[in-house]
Amino acid sequence: MDIIELLNWRYATKKMDPTRAVAEATVARIVEAIRLAPTSSGLQPYELLVVTNPALRDQLKGAAWGQSQVTDCSHLLVFAAWDDYTPERINQVFDLTVAERGGSNEGWETYRNRLLATYPARGADVNFVHTAKQTYIALGVALVAAAAEGVDSTPMEGFDPDKIDAILGLRQRGLRSVTLLPLGYRDAAGDWLVAQKKVRQPTARFVTELA
Repeated sequence: MDIIELLNWRYATKKMDPTRAVAEATVARIVEAIRLAPTSSGLQPYELLVVTNPALRDQLKGAAWGQSQVTDCSHLLVFAAWDDYTPERINQVFDLTVAERGGSNEGWETYRNRLLATYPARGADVNFVHTAKQTYIALGVALVAAAAEGVDSTPMEGFDPDKIDAILGLRQRGLRSVTLLPLGYRDAAGDWLVAQKKVRQPTARFVTELA
């Protein structure tokens, strides 16, 4: 399928088949697509948790208002954003880039110092809003990557982030949960949404062209 066919095929799966597992190689490709997603200044200010442990997922389901996809899916992805931009985090990314590219230059170090002078000073509340927004870029990539692999997915904000953070020990790691993404295969017989027409705003209303 081409990209438009893929996006018409995918939908927010409401009932997944718990007997069907996504191959690890397929999950690895989806995860790699997420890792390669673009982020502001290349800081990649979030981490990805891949949860398959049944007991752990049962706890997470309780914090996600009992939504069955959390336990019926094959793999549960948790997008967890940095709770703040710190000099240590910024320097780690810049140092990694210098090491991977085999050296630095004046422009790169000027840019590093600009971020160090501005981001940490903004405060954790402002910075978490920014890091959380970055996770949604990766979430969009994940949805398309999953569809390209023929894997169903359900982007979820319907959960108690404080409870999710406590179950996964995220706050101790300087992280906060932002979105969940169950991956699996639809149970067409049990999903009321599977046969529903996809509805979006018409192009004429959605797009404004300024020539």
